Amino acid sequence: GLLSGGAYAASVTDAQKAQFFKACTGNGGDRTLCTCKMEAAGKIVDEAFMTVILSSMAGKSLDPKYNVAYNDYIVESTRACGMGM
Repeated sequence: GLLSGGAYAASVTDAQKAQFFKACTGNGGDRTLCTCKMEAAGKIVDEAFMTVILSSMAGKSLDPKYNVAYNDYIVESTRACGMGM
């Protein structure tokens, strides 16, 4: 990933990006938007949090301890893709 190195957590993997894209388009998402959100997620979150995002996309309930971080991710990824909130 672009942000690997230093004290940062592990970057989102290519496999996770592929899983994100498949889930996004499978949920009726626009391919262009899904591509943008996939790339944005790779810059916003780390590998561990991407696991949380992917399980949420799969319909699993979010652990309440992730609510704030997940909402921040939604806002940031939406902003990164040029969609106002």
